[in-house]
Amino acid sequence: MFAEITQENGIYLALLLLRVTVGVTILLHGYNHIWGGGKIEGTARWFQSLGMKPGIVHAWLASITELVCGVLLIVGFLTPLAAAGVVGVMVVAFVTNHRPNGFFIFRPGEGYEYVLNLAVAATALAGIGAGRWSIDGQLELDLAGLKGFVIVAVLGVGGAALLLATSWRPQEKAVDSSQ
Repeated sequence: MFAEITQENGIYLALLLLRVTVGVTILLHGYNHIWGGGKIEGTARWFQSLGMKPGIVHAWLASITELVCGVLLIVGFLTPLAAAGVVGVMVVAFVTNHRPNGFFIFRPGEGYEYVLNLAVAATALAGIGAGRWSIDGQLELDLAGLKGFVIVAVLGVGGAALLLATSWRPQEKAVDSSQ
């Protein structure tokens, strides 16, 4: 399976590298939300301050989604569903926290380059598929292509939009009436 040097095997290796990189990144992000820094309680307070109410529910929802989808991407199982989870979490992060801060992540408040790259990489994986060197490939699950993009659009983007519509209540900014 791995021994032959072919263009096809090069593509499978590239998909493996992309899946594992995105998967490990999102897995560690979820891990950090639960066990790092301020632990899940700190994540909940931060989510609450962003307007995600109740914060503890959304902290757990995002963190578990990141952990599960990270593992699914690493092993290449149900790849478009895992990608949809990543896209959903990144869309919510984009809207609630990163969008107003500009593109670059090193700007105050953290820009959106990180969440954009993870969302696009996950979307690409949903469209291309996990490749032969994955559980999807070994089980011959055919969820890629247009099906993968639809799964990401409906479950990832649609789920994020529904979550934001029902749970995001940012604080109103005070209007300066002295002018």
